[in-house]
Amino acid sequence: MYKVETVLKNVATKCGEGPHWEDSTQTLLFVDLDIGKIFRYNPATRTNDMIQLNGCVGFIVPRSKGGFVIGLDRTFSTLDWNTKTVTKLAEVEPGTNNRMNDGKCDPRGRLWAGTMSKTLEDFQGNLYCLDTDGSVTKKVERTSISNGLAWSPDNTTMYFADTAPRKVYAFNYDINTGDITNKRVAVDFDKVPEFQGKVPSPDGMTIDIDGNIWVACLGGGCMAKFDPRTGAALQQVDLPDATQITSAAWGGRNLDELYVTSLRKEIPDSELHTVNSQAGSLFRVTGLGVRGIPAYVYQG
Repeated sequence: MYKVETVLKNVATKCGEGPHWEDSTQTLLFVDLDIGKIFRYNPATRTNDMIQLNGCVGFIVPRSKGGFVIGLDRTFSTLDWNTKTVTKLAEVEPGTNNRMNDGKCDPRGRLWAGTMSKTLEDFQGNLYCLDTDGSVTKKVERTSISNGLAWSPDNTTMYFADTAPRKVYAFNYDINTGDITNKRVAVDFDKVPEFQGKVPSPDGMTIDIDGNIWVACLGGGCMAKFDPRTGAALQQVDLPDATQITSAAWGGRNLDELYVTSLRKEIPDSELHTVNSQAGSLFRVTGLGVRGIPAYVYQG
């Protein structure tokens, strides 16, 4: 039986997102997206450091050269944690009302990140790759809300969640070039029996050593485990009193603890004292009987 703990209650006042376990420091990085807060939680000391930036921060990943790369508004930017210095590497979609959303590194250390409309207009976003040489390539066009990313343990498949169509897509992935081909639906939330007639949509995502994906169910109050090779739902992990689950990352010394983020914004006040009293919290799930793959860092 799994166990769910509330690690940091209501820590995100808007949108907890982008968890990344930094193995070298045994800490969890995550963001409160809409208000530019970046957190670094240390489970050993139970301390939670925070940096406040101006703008929306969609993600944070460590950089092998030191420091971090963040998705700030429409930019890939570097962040020095100690000095709080932010330096722009590249900007995408200038002049639009879009912003960066989810982002993650692939097994070769390229950084993939998607955009979305701030006003939630459909198919205004795109998925980009920041290569290790600093070049930026548009990989997928006309996405709605670019979200979770994951790569199979054998490095041959990339998974990508687009929230509004309620689908997780799979692509053939070439680790040497970063090319993706043969787009197809891996999980269709409209066709999963457990979700028919309900409102969950796929948000952030992670993967385990068995190649199964764990998808945050926005509006469903749970994490869902799928076999992306068949589309079958394998397990549902319910989170207490938080319906808007946003993302997850494997952490802990053995990578067998699932850290889960959640959203608090736009939830009625009446629900914040009842069915959504844990909204915006950071959760930790143990006892799942599986381990994750170490999170990759940016190698550029």
